Amino acid sequence: MSMQEHYSALLESLNTTFRSGKTRALSWRKAQLNALAALVEENQQQIAEALEKDLGKCQAESYTSEIGFLLGDIRHTLKHLSGWSKPRKVSTPVVAWPGKSFRYPEPLGTVLIIGAWNYPFQLVLAPYIAALAAGNCAVLKPSELAANTSAMLAELIPKYLDGDAVCVVEGAKEETTALLALQWDHIFYTGGEAVGKVVMSAAAKHLTPVTLELGGKSPCLVDSRTHLAVSARRIVWGKWMNAGQTCIAPDYVLVEKGLLPAFMEAITEELRKQYGDNPLQSDDYGNIINPRHLARLKSYLEGQDIALGGEVDDIANAMAPTIVVDPAKDSALMQEEIFGPILPVITVDSMDDAIAFINDRPKPLALYLFTDDKHLEDRVLSSTSAGNVCINDTMMFMANPELPFGGVGNSGMGSYHGQAGFDTFSHLKTVMRRSFLFDAAFRYAPFSDLKLKILKKFL
Repeated sequence: MSMQEHYSALLESLNTTFRSGKTRALSWRKAQLNALAALVEENQQQIAEALEKDLGKCQAESYTSEIGFLLGDIRHTLKHLSGWSKPRKVSTPVVAWPGKSFRYPEPLGTVLIIGAWNYPFQLVLAPYIAALAAGNCAVLKPSELAANTSAMLAELIPKYLDGDAVCVVEGAKEETTALLALQWDHIFYTGGEAVGKVVMSAAAKHLTPVTLELGGKSPCLVDSRTHLAVSARRIVWGKWMNAGQTCIAPDYVLVEKGLLPAFMEAITEELRKQYGDNPLQSDDYGNIINPRHLARLKSYLEGQDIALGGEVDDIANAMAPTIVVDPAKDSALMQEEIFGPILPVITVDSMDDAIAFINDRPKPLALYLFTDDKHLEDRVLSSTSAGNVCINDTMMFMANPELPFGGVGNSGMGSYHGQAGFDTFSHLKTVMRRSFLFDAAFRYAPFSDLKLKILKKFL
């Protein structure tokens, strides 16, 4: 049996499970969510070890950004699932009285979830929590670049979850291409823009809806009217978590020229506090995923005036936290999403210039603003576009399951987390129920002037 035939048979098996109605039962969904929570809770050490091997993540980072994040997501989903699953009443116009109108959530069917390597555990299972909650079957495709985490998922998922409704497919480009050739009911992809276009193109052949969680160059504006020490602490945390390999990490900072010396001093001091004098030796600082990505990052620094850092450990696939001040706007550093521990700092004359700088570029996945000026906050919110905005912190919107997460424009389409994720993997079916008690004659032929007048009154 060829790979394509094997995956076709796998999809048909999952479709058969879905058609049986098994996954629609709320009791089944809750049991599976509890089983997924058990998978995470009971294997925390194994999960952390896989993440350490793949990305050099420390235990605390693995827990906060992957393990604990997922446990919180599952708890929130279980708490609200019964309510999300109920029909959602809407008003009914007079012309349709007596009657009731509502939106009826139903699962889409069998979905494909393609994860990313930078948070290889969370970015496969967080979308699956939403897909499972909505009552779907799923194929999970972890990233082959995080090989240890991928193998662990392939081992653990069948032990805890219903193998008739979910499975893990490992592999690289060939396997992903074969999966994309099939007709899914939804495709959820997390990763880069280039592959996102491939996913969308493949989905278009079957008119399959997609959710694309991409990335881009997320700006960080630092106004002179801010608490600089706290701002620096939060920027360092958000930028250099996972060695900068985070789709919503600040990609570059925009700072007023007069604030640059104080900003650099604050960032330098905070880096020392969090990662020590030699970050490459810090147990709390991670590695780059592989030599190819390390080489890409090193190429960004060629010809640049490095203000801080730049040290590389080729054996460990690691690069120290690095800052470049005012790189050329047409350099690769400012044209490509960095996805690593390099932070360009761009000086501007004013925050108006910073806003113009952002608006001259594709819409980012995240935008960060540090200021105590409410008027500037309002101006940035009203005159820029981004998938997510955080004011006076970085990435903390991810901690609120009530806030949907997703991109806009080049940074993605669709959203998830909390009810937004449930809705992404559901079809909200429109339903109207009418009564037989009253049947207005004016809506039926033959028509008259009087009937038309009545119709105009009610419509």
